[in-house]
Order: sequence, then C-alpha cells, then structure tokens
Amino acid sequence: MTGATIPVMPRKQAKKTVKPKTSSESKELVILTGLSGSGKLSALKAFEDLGFYSVDNLPLELVSRFADLVRQSREIQRAALVVDVREGMRLDEFPAILKKVRRVLPTRVLYLEASNDALIRRFSETRRPHPMGRADTVVQSIRAERKRLDPIRNVADIILDTTKFTVHDLRAHIGAQFEREASDRNLTISSNSFGFKNGVPAEVDLVFDVRFLPNPHFVPEFRKLTGKHPSVAKYVRDFPQTTEFLDRTTELLKFLLPHYIKEGKSYLTVAFGCTGGQHRSVFIAEEMKKRLSAAGYRVKTSHRDMPH
Repeated sequence: MTGATIPVMPRKQAKKTVKPKTSSESKELVILTGLSGSGKLSALKAFEDLGFYSVDNLPLELVSRFADLVRQSREIQRAALVVDVREGMRLDEFPAILKKVRRVLPTRVLYLEASNDALIRRFSETRRPHPMGRADTVVQSIRAERKRLDPIRNVADIILDTTKFTVHDLRAHIGAQFEREASDRNLTISSNSFGFKNGVPAEVDLVFDVRFLPNPHFVPEFRKLTGKHPSVAKYVRDFPQTTEFLDRTTELLKFLLPHYIKEGKSYLTVAFGCTGGQHRSVFIAEEMKKRLSAAGYRVKTSHRDMPH
C-alpha cells in the first residue's frame, strides 16, 4: 500500500491491574506413571532437579492426603509422585482418586511408555526382573502391564514415548516441559529419515515422501556417501524442487506446531522417507532441523537407515 503516512496520536492506555497468584494457584502436583522400564525414576530425578518435592511409589490411598498436605504446606510449592503397576488391581480406582485430587490442587498426569523392543532391551541390559513377576516372559509381562495401566493412560494429560530417548534426552525434555520459566514452545521435535524399502517407522506422527527428488545413488561418486556429506547435500539442494519443497514444508510445520502445542502435545516425530534412507531423506531431515531450530523450536535428528 502506498501514499501519505497519516500520523496517529498514541492513545493513553489504562493501567492493567495484575492479580497476584495466591499460594494455592502457584502450587502444582505431577503424578508420574507409566510402563516399567520407560524411565520413571530418571524422570523423577529430573523433577527433583527442578525443585519438586518427589515421592516414589506412594500408595493410592495416600495420594489425596498427600495433595492436601502440599496445598497446606508453606515449604512445598511443587510436588511429583510416582504411581505405577506396583499398586496392583487398585489401579482401577485411579481415575476417581484423580478427580478428588484435582479439587484440592492443580494436577497433571505424565504417562511414560516405550515400544516393546525398547523395554525388552532395557530389562536385558539392567538384568532386572519385571515387576509383574518372574513366572511369565518379559514380553508377556509387558503386555499384561499395558492392560493393567489402561485406566491411568486413559486419563493422562501427557503421554510421552521414550523409545528414542536417552536418559539425558528424557531429563532435558522434562526440564523444558515443566520448568517454570520455560517458553510456550514446550515441544520436542524429532526430524527423522528412513528408507521406504525397510518400511515406515511405527512411531512417526507426520510422514513426507521425498522420492520425487533426483537420487544421488545413481551418481557413482555419491553412492557410498550419505546426505550429511557436503557434496551430496549440495547436489540435492541445487534442484529447484528441493528448495520449493523445503520452503513449503517449513511453512506447513510452522503453521501446525503452535496448534500441536496448544493441544498439549509435547513430542512430535516428523519423518522424511526416500528409497534407501541414505541420501535425500537424510539431507532433508538435517535441513529441516536447521530451519525449525532457527524458528525457536527444540529439534533433534535420527537417521534409521543411514549407513554408519
């Protein structure tokens, strides 16, 4: 729009009165739960580091009383407690107990889970028996535990899949999600690559097919390299359709991400697939990480089928 600039006199704004939070409004309880081997103890330690008063394995009948004590306490502002399968059949009572607790104190339920393969590997590495018992195999115990925990999972505010998380990833995620001074962008994004010939990853939220881009595999000097190599990256980047795809996809994600955050989503996996998962998808995943990081989001990459 062109033309003369019309001066606008600033309008006096009335002073806004900011209502201070009462002590009960500033308090918070997090109930940490989920599958055995999904990282609950590491998560509880992360809450401790954030200043939460933390309790492991509090009996269900004491949860309401504990919430009331936190509400009345002058020393405790934020608390976290673990409720898990060790409670046995009483877990069916959890939704009713949660309703009572929320009348007393603002409460969020964080449910941790992971794939069967990841849980089996973790139990194998630690050589710990599954808490459901030694009579069944670990796989049978995991299936039984998933079923037993359904009443809790169904009322969880946040469901976090820790399959791809290291202990450090989990603690960083908890810190970003629950730190009082955290920004509104409490969303961790995983920008992944994969090869369609090995199947689409099960844990993906959004999938983009980049097989329409020219394939560096057919350039002899690129065949043994990956999309992380500068020469391969330049080859893929120099095609005009690559730039247009990245621009359009970046704009789409920038539109979607605030809505995911508003709905309470804390972890999003975006996957880019090519034929073998070695060149095009790797480059695109890395480039998308740069673009979304520049926009202020926390992004990590993972390349399932890239040769090491």
